[in-house]
Amino acid sequence: MRIVVDAMGTDAHPAPDVAGAVQAARALGDEIILVGDESQIKAELAKHKAAGLKLEVVHASEVIEMTDKPAESAKHKSNSSIHVGTQLVADGKADAFVSAGNTGGTLAVSTLYTLKRIKGVLRPAVTVVYPLGVKKVVVADIGANTDCKPEFLVQFAIMASLYAELALHVERPRVALLSNGEEAEKGNILVKETAALMLTMTAINYIGNIEPKEVIRGHADVIIADGFTGNVFIKMYEATTRFVTDVVREEIGASPITLLGGALSRPAFQRVRKRLDPFEVGGAPLLGVNGVVIIAHGRSNAFAISNAITRAKEAVESGLVEAIQAGVA
Repeated sequence: MRIVVDAMGTDAHPAPDVAGAVQAARALGDEIILVGDESQIKAELAKHKAAGLKLEVVHASEVIEMTDKPAESAKHKSNSSIHVGTQLVADGKADAFVSAGNTGGTLAVSTLYTLKRIKGVLRPAVTVVYPLGVKKVVVADIGANTDCKPEFLVQFAIMASLYAELALHVERPRVALLSNGEEAEKGNILVKETAALMLTMTAINYIGNIEPKEVIRGHADVIIADGFTGNVFIKMYEATTRFVTDVVREEIGASPITLLGGALSRPAFQRVRKRLDPFEVGGAPLLGVNGVVIIAHGRSNAFAISNAITRAKEAVESGLVEAIQAGVA
């Protein structure tokens, strides 16, 4: 298998991107293609013991920065690492693409210029996978489509459900609509109309509406929302997790006694962090494009990038794109 990594993706590129690629090449044995500024990539590779690993460098002279406007940069930066990387997949020279770069740029380049959408897909969906202990929950859409029609959300449910089943090995994943209440009469017009359509879809294990507090408790495996609602939800989730972590750290350091207790509790805290750390997953697919594209967080470290590459391998091996083609049809 050949997996492309956008070496200019993370906020601290290319160090975490290259280090993660080296880790994945060592662990998986597959070929990793690093795309980006060749001189910077090779300088980073020189810091690692990468001899004998299947690593290739492909030069790309431009970078779609986090501050760039996705549509403009997708059009004018035609030699960006995202363009070059996804084109390798489109041309059949690689099996998947992984990037922690500009999500909007990855979406625009993939759907408009290189891979294009799967036939029949109305809108692609950006997903995220959160670990909830031993479980994982898939959320879609988290920002690609702020204004949606019910038909879009039904397709998101089909695609995300297939991903949870095939790549994450969740048997008959439970699908729920993110809403302000569990009752069927709750929700805005979009939620109510989508719910009515969901009930007609026998291929989806639809269980109704879900509130954020039930998402955290793992009452569903796939959470569906329009891009605006989904984006607000995941940002609040991330902010709350960081806030609670910071408060606990401050309070532990408030006195010698609590410092001692914190030292004794460190193994437990480390286990909690591992259970909740999104970097344990690494990344999630851009659903609906005609190829495997894994999107990682801009703050990703090498560990997260390595795990994102593993997610790409799993998506390819499970036949995710082919399953979505059949499911949408």
